[in-house]
Amino acid sequence: MKLFFVTRIVPFFLQLFVRFVYLTNKKNFHHPKELKDDVYIVSFWHGELLMQPFNYQKLKPKGKVSAMISDHKDGEAITKTVEYLGIYSIRGSSTRGGTKALIGAIKELKGGDDIAITPDGPKGPRFSVADGIVAIHKKTDAKILAFNCKPSKYWQFNSWDKFIIPKPFGVIDFYVSEPFSVSELDMPQAKEFIQNKLLVNAMK
Repeated sequence: MKLFFVTRIVPFFLQLFVRFVYLTNKKNFHHPKELKDDVYIVSFWHGELLMQPFNYQKLKPKGKVSAMISDHKDGEAITKTVEYLGIYSIRGSSTRGGTKALIGAIKELKGGDDIAITPDGPKGPRFSVADGIVAIHKKTDAKILAFNCKPSKYWQFNSWDKFIIPKPFGVIDFYVSEPFSVSELDMPQAKEFIQNKLLVNAMK
């Protein structure tokens, strides 16, 4: 009964709340002026993930994106919530089901669909970048986009990722970087470059 509540009931009402927050906020989109119709690796910090489905849908209204979500029980509620918001899922992370997730992400990109990844998820440290995003990028040559979401009014959890929930009736600034590549960099350099891109408009 508890599992049903967490994976079915909670996500349904959570996605309704997320939609309400989005609708009642003023939105400013800071997106690339021209974006090629290519496949992309969408990246954003774990603490800013809640409103990112809307950021993606504004950027690519006809696009399909699958998010890499941790392969554990806690990830189930997130999976169901983002499914309600039009985001598919690839189960697995750097700590659980990593190989399965890596293969799934490469398959999605080569099939013509985008993927989304939180480089510091599922357990941090906050604002760190795991190897996965670099490995996927170098295997597929898909360029990376850095997504950020900055609400003017929000609640912030005292969790490792300082998870942010925007409040209704404020202003949300959505950011998407120009596409970039780190294929010519070694692993430490690539991770630092991605980190810096994601920190430009990050919620501190």
